[in-house]
Amino acid sequence: MTFADLGLPAVLVQALHRSGIEAPFPIQAATVPDALAGKDVLGRGPTGSGKTLAFGLPMLTTLAGGSSAPRRPRGLVLVPTRELAAQIEKALDEPALALGLRVASVVGGAPIKRQADRLARGVDLLIATPGRLEDLIAQRCADLSDVRITALDEADHMADMGFLPQVTKLLDRTPKDGQRLLFSATLDGEVDKLVKRYLRSPVTHSTAPPSASVSTMSHHLLYVRDKFDKRAVVAEIAAREGLTIMFVRTKHGADRLAKQLRGVGIATGALHGGKAQNNRTRTLAAFADGSTPVLVTTDVAARGIHVDGISLVVHVDPPAESKAYLHRAGRTARAGEDGVVVTLVSAEERAEVEKMTRKAGVDIVGVDVRPGDRKLAQITGARTPSGIALVAPAPPQQPARQGAATKRRSSGSGRRGGSAAADIDDPSGGWSPEGTPDASGRGGRRPSQGRSGARGAGAGSRRGGDGGARTGGRDSGSAQRSTGHADARATRSNGVRGEGSAPSSSRAPATATAGRGSGAASGHTAGAAHAARPTRSDTPGQGRRRAGRPQGSAAQGNRRAN
Repeated sequence: MTFADLGLPAVLVQALHRSGIEAPFPIQAATVPDALAGKDVLGRGPTGSGKTLAFGLPMLTTLAGGSSAPRRPRGLVLVPTRELAAQIEKALDEPALALGLRVASVVGGAPIKRQADRLARGVDLLIATPGRLEDLIAQRCADLSDVRITALDEADHMADMGFLPQVTKLLDRTPKDGQRLLFSATLDGEVDKLVKRYLRSPVTHSTAPPSASVSTMSHHLLYVRDKFDKRAVVAEIAAREGLTIMFVRTKHGADRLAKQLRGVGIATGALHGGKAQNNRTRTLAAFADGSTPVLVTTDVAARGIHVDGISLVVHVDPPAESKAYLHRAGRTARAGEDGVVVTLVSAEERAEVEKMTRKAGVDIVGVDVRPGDRKLAQITGARTPSGIALVAPAPPQQPARQGAATKRRSSGSGRRGGSAAADIDDPSGGWSPEGTPDASGRGGRRPSQGRSGARGAGAGSRRGGDGGARTGGRDSGSAQRSTGHADARATRSNGVRGEGSAPSSSRAPATATAGRGSGAASGHTAGAAHAARPTRSDTPGQGRRRAGRPQGSAAQGNRRAN
C-alpha cells in the first residue's frame, strides 16, 4: 500500500517522497482513511509507530484550500512537552508547505511575544502545549472558534502530568461539531473519560499491545553491588561508541551525572524540565548530530522524542512503573533498527524491578556485573573512559556591560530594563499586550520616548509627565529607594553605566538627568552638557551639583528628598 492509496493528495505524496517516506506504517494505513472521511479516530500504537503522520497528514489534507484569519487557527494539535511539539512541527512543515499551509508551535519557555506575533500573521495548523496556549488565549492573542479539526497526541502522558483540566478547557473552546483525533501509546483511566466526553462514535485502531516485545530490542537487568560500582559501571557504559540515552529520576540527578561523566572525559549533555528552552534545543541537537553522544535526561525525553540511531537506553534509576519503562525503552529500536535496553539494579531494588518488567511484558534474567567485566562489555559495548575531564558547554555569550545599550537597541529589545537574555530565558518573554498589566502591575510594552542622539542626554522624569528619555533600556527618571532616598537616575554615557542613586562612597556619573518635574528641554540640556565624561565624587550631592543643579520644581523635589 502507498500513501496515494490512502486518498492523500498527489502533491502531499510527492512531498513525502522527497523526504524519503515511501510507504505508510500500519497505524497510518489504518487511521488515515477514516480521518480523511471526517470520522473521530481513536488510535493506539507503540512509541515510534508513526502516530505523528497518522494524524498530521489527514489534518493538513482537511485544511488544504482554505486560509486562516489572524490569531484564529483552523487546526490544533495538543501535546505534553516542548520537544514533542518541535518534533511534530518539523515532521509536518514540508508537507504543509506543499499544500500552501502554515504550521507553527507555541510552547512554554520561549518568548510569548514572538509566538503572539506569529499567530497574528495567521497559522493554519497550531501545535501547542496546554499551558502556553491558555496564556495566549488569556491575552487575546489566540482564538479557537475556527478550529475544524483537533488532535491530542500522547494523551495518556498529558493525563499523567495533570494537564487534563487544561485540555478540557481548551477543547470546550473549539466548536462542538469539530472533528477530533486522539492518539496515544495506551488508552486507559482518565483518557477514557476524555474519549467519552469529546469523541463522537470514534473509530478505534490499535496496531500493537502496550508492551516492549519488539523483535529488534533486547532487554537486560544489570545487578550492581553498591553505589560505587554503579557509578563506575555507568561511566564505562557511557564511554561506548554510538548514541546512548541515560534516564534518571530527578533534575538534580541528571545535572550531577552529566557533570561526573564529563569529568572522566565523556561528552555528555543533560536534559530536563528545569532547563531553559534554548538550552534544551541545543542539547538535543548536539545529541542528534553525535557531537554529544551521551544524553542524561529525566522522563521529559521518554515520550515522543525521536532521534535516529540511539542504540542503547540505560535506566540508571529504574522507572517506577511499567508504562514509564515502555516509553523510555521506545527511544531505541525504532522503525526496525536494533537496540539494547539495560536497567541498573541495586540489591534492594531487585524484587520491585523484576515485577515491573514482567508487567511491561519483558521477562529478563538479570546478571551480576562489576566494573571492567567482559559480560558488561558484551551487552553494552562498555569500555574504560579516558579520564581527561571535559569542559562543560558554555552558555550563550551575553553582551558586555560596556556598550550593552547599543546592542540592545540594535536587537530590537525595547522593554524596560530588558536584555537579550530576557528574550531567551523568560517563559513569557517579559511581554504583555498593550493595556494588559504585567507581573509588576505596569502596562505592556511601550515604545521608547525622547531618545537622544548622543545616547547620554537626559530628559525629564516620565513620572513628571514630560516625556522621559529611555536610554539603554532604562527610564532616566527619578528612582525612589527603600531607604527613602530619592535621586535622579544616571544615564549611560560613553559606555559608563548609571546605577540609579549613587552610593555615598562611590562614583556619581555626571550625566544625571534633571530632577523630578523638570521639563524635557531643560533635562536634555543638562544631560548633554555633561555627557562627555564621568565625574568622581565623595557624596551623591557633589555628583548632582557637578551635573547641573535642578531647576524649578525639580530643585524643590530634591530638597524634600534629601
